[in-house]
Amino acid sequence: MDRLQAMTVLLDVVDAGSLSAAGRRLHMPLASVSRRISELEAHLKVRLLNRSTRQLSLTEAGHAYVAACRRILEQVGEAERSAAGEYSAPRGELTLTAPVVFGRLHMLPVVSDFLKTYPEIDIRLILSDRVVHLLEDHIDAALRIGRLPESSLVAMRLGTVRCVVCASPAYLALHGSPETPADLAGRDCVAFEGLFTPRNWVFAEGNSEISVAIRPRLIVNTAEAAIDAAIAGVGITRVLSYQAAGAIGDGRLAILLREFEPEPSPVSLVHAGQGPLPLKLRAFLDFAAPRLRERLAPDRAVPG
Repeated sequence: MDRLQAMTVLLDVVDAGSLSAAGRRLHMPLASVSRRISELEAHLKVRLLNRSTRQLSLTEAGHAYVAACRRILEQVGEAERSAAGEYSAPRGELTLTAPVVFGRLHMLPVVSDFLKTYPEIDIRLILSDRVVHLLEDHIDAALRIGRLPESSLVAMRLGTVRCVVCASPAYLALHGSPETPADLAGRDCVAFEGLFTPRNWVFAEGNSEISVAIRPRLIVNTAEAAIDAAIAGVGITRVLSYQAAGAIGDGRLAILLREFEPEPSPVSLVHAGQGPLPLKLRAFLDFAAPRLRERLAPDRAVPG
């Protein structure tokens, strides 16, 4: 039995949530996946997984063994990358992640320029508004928007983004501009549930915060949809400044309630920072950080 391969199969089963899903991920028949797990359990003389027709869960011994497997396979990967020269020359593959809209507008152009500069480095860019786990999902670096929780991750501050309320000039011509957050109570709103609670928006008032109940005529799960609906005159929406920058810049949307905006959200580039950094990652951080800071600089920000 190849124990490293068996460990890899076990981690894929745990991460995928089922034997069949792991088989699809590994391009391996279900019977082969099941056999690898059974062989590993027989070798260890302990059950690692509780299996049923509906769900799969780790036993107590399985939890401890999976954690050890992650450490072992990460160390093996580090050894292989070192032997392959990733610590002496910038080459290899990087996996990066960023929020969808920010990634498309800002991260992708930087990545494209980076690939031209470093022809021996390949990049897998995952655009997702889900916060991924760097170690478990094998992510080299992630762009995060918002305050970071306490963790062992190393963060590079890049700048901030604002949270803006906006509407189309046509909507405002019909209904007037709200002067205070309380004025939103009688207005049609478009809520983006991926960013804020759909029926309450929080604003700053002096040194305190106020929560305002809104009437969402439309609730969507992407910023692009919220912005498109606002442009179409459905109602007032609230998004991050970079998400609406194009529509605001060309006049399709106007910013409202500027003086009540909450404190801007920090933007950071984070990585695990465990042990010496591969040159491919160091090269990317050194290349990307100043360019992303420039894109987030005040003179590039949304007016207002």
